[in-house]
Amino acid sequence: MDITSSTADSSPPATPGAKPGSKAANAARGATRPGDRIFLALSRGSGLLLLVIMAAIAAFLAVRATNALSHNEGNFFTTFEWSANATPPVFGIAVLAFGTIVSSLIAMIIAVPVAIGVALFISHYAPRRLAAPLAYVIDLLAAVPSIVYGLWGALFLVPHLGGLYSWMNDYLGWTGVFAYHDGAARSLFTIGILLAIMILPIVTSVSREVFLQAPKMHEEAALALGATRWEVIRMAVLPFGRSGVISASMLGLGRALGETMAVATVLSPSFTIGKSLLDPGGGTFAQNIASSFKESGEIGKDALIASGLVLFVLTLLVNGAARLIIARRKEYSE
Repeated sequence: MDITSSTADSSPPATPGAKPGSKAANAARGATRPGDRIFLALSRGSGLLLLVIMAAIAAFLAVRATNALSHNEGNFFTTFEWSANATPPVFGIAVLAFGTIVSSLIAMIIAVPVAIGVALFISHYAPRRLAAPLAYVIDLLAAVPSIVYGLWGALFLVPHLGGLYSWMNDYLGWTGVFAYHDGAARSLFTIGILLAIMILPIVTSVSREVFLQAPKMHEEAALALGATRWEVIRMAVLPFGRSGVISASMLGLGRALGETMAVATVLSPSFTIGKSLLDPGGGTFAQNIASSFKESGEIGKDALIASGLVLFVLTLLVNGAARLIIARRKEYSE
């Protein structure tokens, strides 16, 4: 018997259309190994388990929310009141949705440009002896507990924002959005500033790592053609890191949407929507759940879970939108 022919006959069939020795042929041959089959099964099982867990969470929230909404005497989406423990219960998420979205948007507007600038400075401008400790300090800020940020915001940030609010009132008060009528700076704008400080380390760290992965050949080619450092960053680094910056921003937005203790420590909650962002009051989903859960009855807890379901859906929509944006701009990063 020909040894060569017997060996060839015993080898697993290659992928149709794959050339011998190609990656597709090697992958098809390696997939028959026990270790590969086990790893494939574990990976697939982990992905399915994650989907099951997400579905279970959504089902739990939906069931408990349905119980609360069946007893609600107000419009869940437009009512400016939260009396879930009253008889009959009346509650709505209009103020909570407004406060959550507005404070998160303020945080993103402040934090993302600063984070991109810091990331570019560390990755392309700062000398190595300065870049390493600066990156370490920024990464360390991400590990600070949110209650520490909340205490710092209540004891230091709030008392020192009066001057900034007065300046904004003098020059921007005519808009009505930035009108300031004295009082403690426990407003949605203050929450936005605090959330911006909290998400800054996350956005900076991820953006820095993405910028460091930019192809060096592209940067060197641009420099060889006479481009300045900023032109290299604008033409080679930023287009490559656009998807990564979007992902980093969505990570920061996710934390801003769900932040609890820092917001509950600083904000003066009230179920009113003021004309000015500098007026005390307002509320967020997470803050309302944390402050109201302990004294809530059965219907009250289900009402809080219903508001949590809205936050859950909002987070999924934000992440889905981010994935769509990244997918549409993927070709610019390759």
